[in-house]
Amino acid sequence: MVERSDRAPLLDWEEVPSAEKPGGGAAPTAPHAKDRLSSPSNSRALSGCSGWSSGPGGPTPIRAASDGCGAPPATSSAPAGSDGALVPAEEEHLSDVGPREVSLEERMVNWEEKDQIVSVFVVTFNTRSGNMLEWCLPKDMDLEGVEFKAIASGSHRVTTDFIYFRKGSYFGLACFANMAVESTVERGARMKSVGILSPSYTLLYRYMSFLEHQVRLQLQSPGHYSPLEAFYEDKRALLPPGGDAVVTACPANAWGAAINHSMHPEMKITHPAGCMSQFIRFFGEQIMVLWKLALLRRRILIFSPPPVGVVCYRVYCCCCLANISIPGVGVAVPEFRPFFYVNVADISALENELSYVACTTEKIFEEKKDLYDVYVDNQNVKTYRDGLKPLLRLSTADREKYRKLTEQRQMLLYSQEENGDCVSSEEDLFILFFLEQNNRIFQTLSEVAGSTDPTVTQESVRAMGLDPHGDRLFLLHLLEIYGYDTLLVSEQLCCS
Repeated sequence: MVERSDRAPLLDWEEVPSAEKPGGGAAPTAPHAKDRLSSPSNSRALSGCSGWSSGPGGPTPIRAASDGCGAPPATSSAPAGSDGALVPAEEEHLSDVGPREVSLEERMVNWEEKDQIVSVFVVTFNTRSGNMLEWCLPKDMDLEGVEFKAIASGSHRVTTDFIYFRKGSYFGLACFANMAVESTVERGARMKSVGILSPSYTLLYRYMSFLEHQVRLQLQSPGHYSPLEAFYEDKRALLPPGGDAVVTACPANAWGAAINHSMHPEMKITHPAGCMSQFIRFFGEQIMVLWKLALLRRRILIFSPPPVGVVCYRVYCCCCLANISIPGVGVAVPEFRPFFYVNVADISALENELSYVACTTEKIFEEKKDLYDVYVDNQNVKTYRDGLKPLLRLSTADREKYRKLTEQRQMLLYSQEENGDCVSSEEDLFILFFLEQNNRIFQTLSEVAGSTDPTVTQESVRAMGLDPHGDRLFLLHLLEIYGYDTLLVSEQLCCS
């Protein structure tokens, strides 16, 4: 259900909210928020997920144009009537005892990422002109090229789809639908897409059902824009003058030193069967190859014919493989940025990227070998770079890690079936598995670097969960990219 905004009455685009508790008062929100913070998925967040930019001096505001995540800057005090406001009794009590230090959990409870919709639009397919921008708000928004992102190449082969994409400094979500019509002018098919833009991709999922409903409405009754107008007026972003879309992921004083730009903000998955579990099953053992390439910040391009939605989730999953929650680690390396769906119009943008993961439906990208390091076609992971080809071979440690991952999944499924465990999820299991593996590697490297003999030995490599022989090249790449230049590598780590 789409959540109701606290700054406008119920609008005609919103669904009727659930009934409040008897007595006319809304239920307290702080305990509920604390419950969310203690859940597995949000325990990842408290490790530092929502921010991608930090430095020696602590967290800094994040520019959505380059970082890809964010929310509006939080205020130090909550307005009256908001979720974060204190009840009168609490205010009186605090005034008696004087100011007190607010805990991390309380600060995170009082902070909530707000809606930041900067544009809403309708794209249509015209049999004479091709993809066209039919309508948008605001009218002066630069949406050049969005018509080719909201309706992906090859979409005429599917009836419905959804697409995540990037447009300049913003992220977008569009829902596409294809309806048969008895019209010679439209050649028997009417195709439209309704989408939104935001500085962050983490909240776009909230409006998936709304966009799906609106695209059906546009197919059945073209030109009916009033629900979209009401939606935009209620949810539009309050951005700084100049349109730079400078936003912060969360209050700086909430994260402190825990913020780390090597963690990716959690994207709510609307796929009923789960995203990460399907991702792992789809690639099988090859997931370990993608894990290494993601950790090395390589440029990864995934090709797949429509539908695009599930492939956009694979982009997100690839990013999650590279999560690191150790403060300070990875600050100097290129950010592994999700571009989601790209087409030929994005070629110039990709040429300037040092590290990214994206997906496309256009086969011509395979010929543009200078745009990517790794090309994924269905389940086939390949590279044209000689220095990376050895990394496509699975090591003994890779197979062992995949076996452990599979065993943990089976144990989780058994626990869910036998004990009715509804708290743990496959998504948390998979994401935490790779997070712990990455932290293990860099924790060991930090310990070696701080020792009297800064030499990477077979024992230390095994402590990282790697194969001293089969993972030697991967380790050398890792040391170079993450700046462990002072470490020596034992001659015992010979090539396999």
